[in-house]
Amino acid sequence: MVRRLILPVLCALVATPALAQEAYPRKIPAAGGEVIIPTERHQKSYDEIKYAPARRVGDTLYVSGVIVGRAKDEGTDPESFKKQVRRAFTALDTILKTSGASFDDVVMINSFHVWEGPDQPAPRREQIAMINAVKSEFIKGPNPAWTAVGTTGLLAPGGIVEIQLIAHVPGK
Repeated sequence: MVRRLILPVLCALVATPALAQEAYPRKIPAAGGEVIIPTERHQKSYDEIKYAPARRVGDTLYVSGVIVGRAKDEGTDPESFKKQVRRAFTALDTILKTSGASFDDVVMINSFHVWEGPDQPAPRREQIAMINAVKSEFIKGPNPAWTAVGTTGLLAPGGIVEIQLIAHVPGK
């Protein structure tokens, strides 16, 4: 009788690691709050590049920058750029939502722009206008503070803009 019970228990124990999968979003306790890892792709970046996609400290949520850049076969025209910006804002929306926030909670945007180079869709003011057109699809309420900084390059090759967020998210 005992033998009949041991075999199924051993099989279950051996199979458990294969069946166990990481659940996302992951929340890792950290000083004053937590690190939020929304997806497996973010986990890979967290492990390899050593940055948190989002980190909450008290009522403040810091969202690491998401890079706007061309995908294979995308152009440098204004409509392609808006599509690229929309993709970045969609990624930011995912991070915000998995962190218990929304664009309504965003109080600060920091953007880093490679103003000159082969991937640029338009001069500075036009680029900002295009970003604003897409941003208004996601941010309906009062506009957050925004600082736009020029730079010579971003981590991702071909990156045009990197958008970082800070949000106020009171504890529950």
